[in-house]
Parts: sequence; C-alpha cells; structure tokens
Amino acid sequence: MRSSREIERLCRTDVAFRVICAGNLPDHVTFARFRGDFPEAAGEFFTGVLVLCARLGMGRLGTVALDGMKIAANASKAASRTEETLARLAGETVAAHAAADAAEDELFGEGRRGDEVPPEAWSPRSRHSRIAAALAGLKAEREAAEAEQAAKGQAFRERQRSGRRTGPAPKRAAVELAEENLARVRAARAAQLAKTEERYAAGQPDRRSRIAGIDDYCRVREAGAQVDKAKARAAGDERKAAGREADRKGPGPVRNITDPDSRLMPVRGGGFIQGYNTQNMTSEDGLVIATKLTDEQADCGWFEPMLEQAQGAAALIGAHRPDAEPGGPDSGGIGLALADAGYCSEHNMTCPGPDRLIAVGKGRDLEKAARDPGSDGPGWGGPAIQAMRERLKTPGGIAAYRQRGHIAETPHGHIKHNMGLRQLSVRGKRKASAEWTFACAVHNLFKALTAGKLTSQALDSLAATPA
Repeated sequence: MRSSREIERLCRTDVAFRVICAGNLPDHVTFARFRGDFPEAAGEFFTGVLVLCARLGMGRLGTVALDGMKIAANASKAASRTEETLARLAGETVAAHAAADAAEDELFGEGRRGDEVPPEAWSPRSRHSRIAAALAGLKAEREAAEAEQAAKGQAFRERQRSGRRTGPAPKRAAVELAEENLARVRAARAAQLAKTEERYAAGQPDRRSRIAGIDDYCRVREAGAQVDKAKARAAGDERKAAGREADRKGPGPVRNITDPDSRLMPVRGGGFIQGYNTQNMTSEDGLVIATKLTDEQADCGWFEPMLEQAQGAAALIGAHRPDAEPGGPDSGGIGLALADAGYCSEHNMTCPGPDRLIAVGKGRDLEKAARDPGSDGPGWGGPAIQAMRERLKTPGGIAAYRQRGHIAETPHGHIKHNMGLRQLSVRGKRKASAEWTFACAVHNLFKALTAGKLTSQALDSLAATPA
C-alpha cells in the first residue's frame, strides 16, 4: 500500500492496520512527511530485518547469487530531453521571464512587484529549475568524457617519453602523433642533406643527382603514409559514429526533467523504460543480503562493490545465527558467488573475495559447451576468463552455476509480481534507493513467514533473548 491517504483510511477500517497502529489514527500528511524523511531509517530497518532472520536460523551462505533488475522510476520517459532540447527550453524560459518582467514593469511600475510571492514559498522543484539542472548534468557528463579522453592522451605521452610500453594510441591522439612523427622524420632528413652539402663544399665529388630529397626520402614517405592512414581511420570512426547515431534505438544522452536522477534503461525484449538499475545479492534460502539502486545501465562495474557489501552482511549474519559453527559455512563467510554474463570481466574474475562463477556467455551456450567441451573453440578474453570458461565446462562447474537463476531471480519476481512493486513512487535517487531497500526488507520478512520461521513462539523466544 503506497498511497498515504489510502493508508490513513485503512487505519480506520482495516483490523490489521488498526492493530499495527495500536488504535491511533495518523493523518496522511504524517505518512507523507515520513516517506520524505525515511531514507536513513530504511537502511536501519533492512539491517534489523536481516539480523532478525539470522537469529531465526536463516541466511544460508554456501552459495549466493548477484543479479540486476531494471525498475521504472516515478517519471515518464517522454519527459526525457537531449542537451540541445534542454538548451532550447532554457533559452525559452529565459525569454519568457524577460517578457514577463517587462510586462510587470509596465503594469506595476519599475521597482514594484505587485502581488508578490514570499521567498519561502518558492518551489525549488519548479520546471525551469529542473530544466537547468538536467542541462547542467548533461554538460558535466560530456565535459567529463572529454576530460577523460584528454587524460588518456596525456598518459600515453608520458609513457612514451619515459620509454615504457605504450600500447595503441588513443583515437583522438593518433593523427597528432603521426603528424609529429612526420615532422621529426622530415627534420632528420633535412639535417642529413645539410651535412651532405657541407661535404660537397669541402671538395667531395658531387653526387646530389642520386640523393633523394626530403619529400622523396623513403622514411618521409612512410611517415606521410602513416599520417594519411591515421586520418582515414579517424574519418572512418566518425562515419561509424554517425552511422551508430542514425541506427541507434535510443535517443542518446538525455536527462529527465521529472526525475533527473533516473535514466533510460534498456529492457529485455527491446525498448526502454525510465528508471533505475537495482543490484541484489541473494542467499541460498532467498534472503536479499545486499542491495543497491543505481543509475547505470551496465551491471559489470557493480560486482566488486556488491561482493564487498555482501561479505559485510555475511559477517553480520554469522554473528547472529544461533546454529553457526565457528569456521563452518554459516559462520559469516560466503562459499560461492554466482553471476551472469553481464558481470563478466577480467577484473571481476580476479578481484579479492570468495570463490565465484561468472558466466562467459549465454546460458544455452554454456550448456552446449558443457555437453561438448570441444565445440566452442578457444573463445575470447584474458587468462582469467579462459580459465572460467574451462571451469564452466566441467560437471561440477555447470551444476553449481545452474543454481544462479533460481537464487538470484526469485526475489525480483516476488517483489514485482507478488508485492506489486513495478514502479517506484518517489523521485530522486536518495528517496528511490530508500523505497527499494524497504521493499527488499519486506521481501525478507515474507521469506521468514513462508519458511515457517516467523512464528509467535519464535518471536517470544527472540524477545526473551538479549540482542
């Protein structure tokens, strides 16, 4: 139940709500005010529920699984605007303000405002303010990308000057580097010809007819060819980028003026939603032990942070489980972490943490490779990815990975389909994160109920046990 007014009504008419409220009748404004201020309380509530489940004997950590899920924000994707559109809207807003000021000056006289609105009543979330904030965010993102490219070029040059291995030159610097090399080769050839002229002046036989000039010299021609090649490659990259721009399914970098923190997220089956990308680490018995709401489309960069958060939760569970044996699988350590191909990278394979199985391809391809290990060839990736590919071909590896779907995706299905949370009801990443964390805590309470753990006898014994 997410409507504050509906909750107020049920506190008067529904027995369960009346029992929870102990006969009190809070106003809907109280619920709305709490909803706006509860992000910190939601995190504490999630931790408290996790401790409660651990004290009930839940939280099996032999195998855990990580998965991401897109969830709709409280905003329409039709409210997303490109940087050009936001700049135009901002200009129109400025022009409208100027016209309004001129009209009011004429009506009320200069220096008088007429029926003015007190400053404390101004809305910080007015539409023109959101447009300005969204435009600033897009500009900052573009400038950050340009700064990153410049930093890569600078780092390349520093490695080049110090004599270290440089690797391929950044695309933006390739033409510049080729032109600099051509200038150096031409200068070197000019110096050689100058020395030759000095020898001729000293009386040596004149053989200048058989000596190539600067532009005809073989190394100058090679350097010139490298410049042409670099320019052609840069032009090809621009054409490819233009082609991708024309073929792109989404609108490119945009900001939403209803919820600027949300992003356009691709969803399975095609298309986009305006929303967030949630990350959940789930235990064998279906508890969400770590959760995070992000505004990034890709999952890959969140494997290590979620693994660290899950290890902290595992230590908390191990400290409160009554049946955890010291050093055993339930004493606070994760046995095996599972993740799909969206988290596949050399870094995620080798970062610190427990043992892990990360898919290197689609599930059907993994099953085919496990049935016929020689059918998929050498494959792509570095040594860690190659080793993971071979491990997933073994009976033990593929059998362990098959648990991922049930463990990782069941909580998402329960939250969306059974709890009915398909769209967040608040705006802004901070509040949306709190709402999602609260939903995961409620899911854990449901697991305790359906597992038969959360009974009146169990609660009585917990109440009598020191925290």
